[in-house]
Amino acid sequence: KIAVIGSGSMGAGIAQVAATAGHDVCLFDNSREALEIASGKLTKILDRQVQKERLTRKEADAIHARIEFCNNLEDLAGADLMIEAIVENLDAKRNLFSHLELIADDTTILATNTSSLSIAKIAAACTKPHRLLGIHFFNPAPLMPLVEIIPAVQTSGDALVEARNLIDSWGKVTVIAKDTPGFIVNRVARPFYGEALRILEEGIAD
Repeated sequence: KIAVIGSGSMGAGIAQVAATAGHDVCLFDNSREALEIASGKLTKILDRQVQKERLTRKEADAIHARIEFCNNLEDLAGADLMIEAIVENLDAKRNLFSHLELIADDTTILATNTSSLSIAKIAAACTKPHRLLGIHFFNPAPLMPLVEIIPAVQTSGDALVEARNLIDSWGKVTVIAKDTPGFIVNRVARPFYGEALRILEEGIAD
């Protein structure tokens, strides 16, 4: 069972990936309206996959049926992996994980989809920080193959191996990154953006 917290484009995309891989998924959001929007968007996405003959109608219906849209955190109990995809705010994430620990099993892996925040600082809010790590998908999650796996200094080797094996089994390309600002992709990309602006400033290109 996979729990995804946050039903925005990233969270819904991760839920779709997990359900496509055959997992039962609980997609949580505080907002019932957001859950309804996510469900509707997922229906449209799967319908397009059927139209393009990438999925059969039966397969698409099965993927949607494996996703439960949850409005109560207690519904996430029993999940083997809990991954958050909420607002990119350190305090919000730390507060969430302190609540998730109360309902998670002892063997549950906790993961954050942050693209830039310190995994160690997020893990510090937990009483069992050894089971928390970063699992950073790229948007849109169903289409982008790369996933960065980021252990904090507190993360156990077993949690790292288990998480990477799971994401590998979803057909993703995983890379281990150190817990540094931007990890790999964003750290590489930012200088490109800055250089593009300098080229413009210097009149080298329009």
